[in-house]
Amino acid sequence: MGEKEMKLPTTCDGWATRVSALVKAATDALGVARFPIRIAPIAADYSRNLYPKEPITIVQGDDFGERFEGALVPKGNGEWGIFYNTGLRSKGRINFCQAHEFGHYLLHRHLSGNPFYCSRKDMWAWNSDYGRMEAEANRFASMVLMPPDDFRIQTYDFRKPTLSQFEALRERYEVSITAAVLKWLDMTRRRAMLVVSKDGFIDWARSSPALFKSGVYFPAKQLTIPLPGGSLAAIGRKAGTREIDHLAGVWNADEPVFESVLFDEYRDLALSLLIFPVDGPGRWDNSHDEESGLMDTFEAFQR
Repeated sequence: MGEKEMKLPTTCDGWATRVSALVKAATDALGVARFPIRIAPIAADYSRNLYPKEPITIVQGDDFGERFEGALVPKGNGEWGIFYNTGLRSKGRINFCQAHEFGHYLLHRHLSGNPFYCSRKDMWAWNSDYGRMEAEANRFASMVLMPPDDFRIQTYDFRKPTLSQFEALRERYEVSITAAVLKWLDMTRRRAMLVVSKDGFIDWARSSPALFKSGVYFPAKQLTIPLPGGSLAAIGRKAGTREIDHLAGVWNADEPVFESVLFDEYRDLALSLLIFPVDGPGRWDNSHDEESGLMDTFEAFQR
């Protein structure tokens, strides 16, 4: 049964699994390396074979300034184009951007027929609270570029990782360190968090499921939260990665935290990977908010 005759996926996971299987089969048959996965030729070939009347016929760079990282644009004759910002310094960010827009093509192009213009924050929207379509496009890109089967093998020994350990993943998959960390947070059983900060304040943060279930998170979208004064992210901006074990009272009032920091992936942002103790407080704690049972890390720090 050919690809066109098979029932097509309807979810981001389904599409990512289908594309990943196709890539693996092709690379195995040709005897070439599976990674890093090059999205541009895959998007063009796959769309032409599956949707010959509305294929992706162009993948190229364009100058979006500070407005967008990438775009999926209809060309008016049924064809589509994927564009990425020529101002992006990182090959990993370009590759992820192309995969993100390919996800929009497979999942969302029929919903409106309008162009998709995606900012840097759109590339970090990995949960539906921000926007369902952006979250789905990011999940698709993550699964295609960093398939779970291989990613689990590569991160098997990540018990207490530092950001420097993600350098190998950045090279293997040709993604940004941010994308690799977010993928790890989605899959790990560790209590961990990525904090992205700018000018002394938390821009956004993402907790692993295990950490969130224990009630530790930063509501940075709702509140303006300064960096803890003793954190490495707040102490100074120097190139490279640094690590330290904090006692309780720095990132969280009740728990020690291991912090590693990266300052050079983005010009204006700092990345902090926080690793919490394996065993944390239970999510339901009557000493805190009786209605929700949650105690976020900002409230704990304030106490």
